[in-house]
Amino acid sequence: MLSALSTASVPRAGGEITQVNRVGVRMYLDIGPGGEPASDFSIGEVRPARSPEGEPSMTVQVTNTGGRAIDLTGAVLLSDGPAGSRAGPFPVGQGVTLAPGASGQVIARFPTTLPNGPWKAEVNLESGLVKRSITAQVTFPDAGQVGKRGSVVSRIFSGWTVAAAVVGLLLVVGLAMLARRSDRSGRPPTGLPRERTPAGR
Repeated sequence: MLSALSTASVPRAGGEITQVNRVGVRMYLDIGPGGEPASDFSIGEVRPARSPEGEPSMTVQVTNTGGRAIDLTGAVLLSDGPAGSRAGPFPVGQGVTLAPGASGQVIARFPTTLPNGPWKAEVNLESGLVKRSITAQVTFPDAGQVGKRGSVVSRIFSGWTVAAAVVGLLLVVGLAMLARRSDRSGRPPTGLPRERTPAGR
């Protein structure tokens, strides 16, 4: 759709030419069904590493499972380290944008003096109102090496995932109750006296 706005100069005596200025603005309207696509993402592999200079880092794999591009921010908190120590939270690298269906990595960097561990790493990422968290057990390697993939301890799902799980559970419970009622209605009534048959028949 094209919307136009025009202005004209005031006519003057003597037959001078009237100037007309017009500006057009093109607008695209979406009249299809439904609203905006939902945003969502999942956190995958967590892998610790240490640079040749001794700087520890952790790479987190992320997949955009929603219908819109996402800009990721977040932090990593370390706990249950040597002698019960804690560290952080440490921010993840900024500027990570993923298109729908795309996968990428965010990286958190830690002080060089950080012990190898083992540590419990709590990864908290967000994009707008969507937040996802994962906790993994990790051990940082020696300088210049990449460590083993962190073992997942727990996950916190997004609101969309939790809502879908609740709806699915309610649907299953509802179908089970409906099936039980159908079974009861098909059974003959109990507790009623039986009809007697006359003798000789």
